[in-house]
Amino acid sequence: MAATIITTEDLREFKTELLDDIKQLLQNQSGHVSKKWLKSPEVKKLLGISSGTLQNLRINGTLPYTKVGGVLYYDYEEIMNVMEKNKIHNKF
Repeated sequence: MAATIITTEDLREFKTELLDDIKQLLQNQSGHVSKKWLKSPEVKKLLGISSGTLQNLRINGTLPYTKVGGVLYYDYEEIMNVMEKNKIHNKF
């Protein structure tokens, strides 16, 4: 059975690779939903709104949706576009 010697340089390289992997995971998880299509409960939680408010956003055409069977789906990118489009910049 051969022994493997781990050097300080090996540990530094491992640390760098590990930190890069952790940074990548954090960037992928930084508040961004990884799913393209969200169901109503997920949208309500994301926006912090009630069922009635979500229904009003659908009815008045603010928030586009897709209905498959009896389930409503919302495109995450569309939700973000609506939020950006309706952003208000107050000038004081």
